[in-house]
Amino acid sequence: MAAPFDMNDDSVVVIIGTGAGGGVLANELAQKGISVVALEAGGRYMPEDYINDEWESFGQLAWTDARTTSGDWRVADDFSGLPAWIVKAVGGTTTHWAGASLRFQEHEWKPATNYGEVQGANLLDWPIDGAEMAPWYDKAEKKLGVTRTNGWPGLPGNNNYKVLEAGAKALGYEEVHTGRMAIMSHEDGDRIMCQQTGFCFQGCKWGAKWSSAYTDIPEGEATGNLEVRDHAHVARILHDDEGKVTGVEYYDADGVLQLQKARVVCVAGNSIESPRLLLNSASSMFPDGLANSSGQVGRNYMRHLTGSVYGVFDKPVRMWRGTTMAGIVQDEARHDPERGFVGGYELETLSLGLPFMAAFLDPGGWGREFTTALDSYENMAGMWIVGEDMPQETNRVTLNHDVTDQFGLPVANVHYDDHPNDIAMRDHAYKQGMAIYDAVGATRVLPTPPYPSTHNLGTNRMSENPRDGVVNKHGQTHDIANLFISDGSQFTSGAAENPTLTIVALAIRQADFLSSEMSKGNL
Repeated sequence: MAAPFDMNDDSVVVIIGTGAGGGVLANELAQKGISVVALEAGGRYMPEDYINDEWESFGQLAWTDARTTSGDWRVADDFSGLPAWIVKAVGGTTTHWAGASLRFQEHEWKPATNYGEVQGANLLDWPIDGAEMAPWYDKAEKKLGVTRTNGWPGLPGNNNYKVLEAGAKALGYEEVHTGRMAIMSHEDGDRIMCQQTGFCFQGCKWGAKWSSAYTDIPEGEATGNLEVRDHAHVARILHDDEGKVTGVEYYDADGVLQLQKARVVCVAGNSIESPRLLLNSASSMFPDGLANSSGQVGRNYMRHLTGSVYGVFDKPVRMWRGTTMAGIVQDEARHDPERGFVGGYELETLSLGLPFMAAFLDPGGWGREFTTALDSYENMAGMWIVGEDMPQETNRVTLNHDVTDQFGLPVANVHYDDHPNDIAMRDHAYKQGMAIYDAVGATRVLPTPPYPSTHNLGTNRMSENPRDGVVNKHGQTHDIANLFISDGSQFTSGAAENPTLTIVALAIRQADFLSSEMSKGNL
């Protein structure tokens, strides 16, 4: 275990957040002999601490600090204080994620080029592409133990999957299987094999699903080069007269303000908290917030097109049994504007427990339509829509100075309006999802509104030209050489795929770049 680093040790790399980006980066740097202090706002829980109960688990893991929302999205009405379900704990949202691990498709790296002019969308090509990312994806898939890669088998399909597969194949879909999942499907891995318990969103009690909480973080700590401080809520990033960052101020578990000096600072607090932190770190030199000369910090917030479809059948399905999201239809993820929209979407199996189903099926609803749906719960199958939503400059995270958190800091306001492309895609996806269940004899189909999303992307986007975004191709901010963004907020566009694999691949790549720049004396 690393001896604690001194608060005045300005040779350390400080990483803010310990999820897919920060947790992986911390371990990768520690393995290279670099001293790392990782600051995590939440507590520390291991598999034995996870709770197989939806509401109690939500209380244990979720980021429930004050936030506000605005815009025409349904979440602003139904869940105004909860724009996103992210985790506040060591391991971040890799505790709660489902495990779906998909590579971007070739066309998705260059949306401006491939989609053309889309009115109202702030499309921009990534400064990287699939060829450049391929070796890093290879490393990420090995690290995560992704099924259907490296000769590893896919997971078995539960009843929920079998219903999806039968319906999808009846419609002529071909890319249908139990997905590429960061969940052990074989005995000879580092982690125990999936036990099909079904509480993937509550933290895997078996440790079969990859999470930085019980893989990368302990591995990094074992080197002696990584110190993780939990209950460390970062307030602001500090800089010197030359504009280089010098350290971070954070509130410790007792609410006392501490200052940790740093050689490099890497921000990995998710697409809501990361821009909030940069904006809350404004100074006379950076009046609009750190790394914000482009005015793009907080802009282009994306959450993926989401929505669900449930089908009710005349026989039991018991969709809650088995891996939650081991089931995918990928045929609609292609780019085919003849469908009436650019980009594409995936359909993935989903089940919610009865408590969550009651909350999310039709928020605020009651009556015969609602109660008969819950009565049919045992006979229900479910799927989730995840698709590429359009980056828009006006979809953004800003500071709400009228609302402060427990430390007196202005909270994030998340503003989101659906783009016409998003609405067209969602309508198409609802239609196809209902058709899948109808094709296998559903007695009733229920399209449901989007939940508070878990995929938060953009807000510190990657760009070739500093005018267009916040960071370069390595996640290094254009304005400040020793300030990096290491999470999904650096995404230039959302693509149709669940983002975690790409966040991990970018973190491994960033660690190589960072250590190289440090050894050259450039940082």
